[in-house]
Amino acid sequence: MKELDMLRKPLLMVIFVLTSLGLSQTTYSQVETTSTDATTAQQAQRTRVIEPPIREAGRVAGKSNLFCAGYIKYQKFAPMPEIVGAESEPEQRTFADGDIVFLDWGASQGLKVGQRFQIIRPKGDVKGVFREKKGFLGTYVRELGQLEVIKVMGDSSIAQITFSCEMVLLGDLLAPIPGRESPLERTATALDRFADPTGKAYGRLMMARDGREMVTRNDVVYIDLGSEDHVAPGEYLTIFRPLGEGGITSVDAEEDARGRATGFQSDSYRGGGFSSQSQRAKESTRLVNNPGRYRYRPITTREIKNHRPEMPRKIVGEMVIIDVQARTATAIITRVVSEAHTGDWVEIQ
Repeated sequence: MKELDMLRKPLLMVIFVLTSLGLSQTTYSQVETTSTDATTAQQAQRTRVIEPPIREAGRVAGKSNLFCAGYIKYQKFAPMPEIVGAESEPEQRTFADGDIVFLDWGASQGLKVGQRFQIIRPKGDVKGVFREKKGFLGTYVRELGQLEVIKVMGDSSIAQITFSCEMVLLGDLLAPIPGRESPLERTATALDRFADPTGKAYGRLMMARDGREMVTRNDVVYIDLGSEDHVAPGEYLTIFRPLGEGGITSVDAEEDARGRATGFQSDSYRGGGFSSQSQRAKESTRLVNNPGRYRYRPITTREIKNHRPEMPRKIVGEMVIIDVQARTATAIITRVVSEAHTGDWVEIQ
């Protein structure tokens, strides 16, 4: 028994050592695998590319510009209701959102509760001033807002203004609300400042809302192109002018103090009789046997422009049509690269 006990103890020690080694190896492998997985996950997280969200194209015009743009109507006006009174008389002369007004139409004229109208104000006739399109173009109409009929009597009605972009006055008229939809913005294409003419219909930027002459992005303008020129809402136009024409300022006396090639030197030392502001000298055409020489007389800007080839036009911006009438259209300027103003040319893209 003693010999058996002596053999059993070493055997148990060997089994214990082997078991410990196995457990240690398994634990080490698990720790190593876990550490490797964590490192891989961290690397993947660090190298993950976050793509920016795709920006959807927005609308060119909000509600105010879309339904308060105004237009130039060529056809005659049909009979329409008129705002003839208001609940807040006589303390109030102008009216806006939420105000109650009275109409001169009622059930006898076919009005019903819940009907909605556009509030308009005809301002006067517009005639073409550019040679491309002359004569009567239509009546300029301002759009002021909208209202809803809330009560109908025999020959009168009560309505509430639901939306206004400027003050409503007694005498303003009611017309059907136009079914306009704002065009989408162009976000992917850059404005080509040196684009060639398209050969499509072209006209002039003849008026702007609120009587503005200098216009920029988001301004409402009126052009002398209409349905008779086959334009449609949503079409984009280029705003341009011929090179060297139509600017706000110009240099009329640019040749002053440049036309002389003598008299710029001192009386004592004669340092040279040439103006630093003068242009190049004219090429000599008299010396037939000695070409390639330049005389002292400088060439003028007018002479340079008179013999130059056809130059690119100056593109100043872009617009999109939101409403079309018979001889005119209403548009919103979407992009500009320099000042734009009434009188500039427009061309369908």
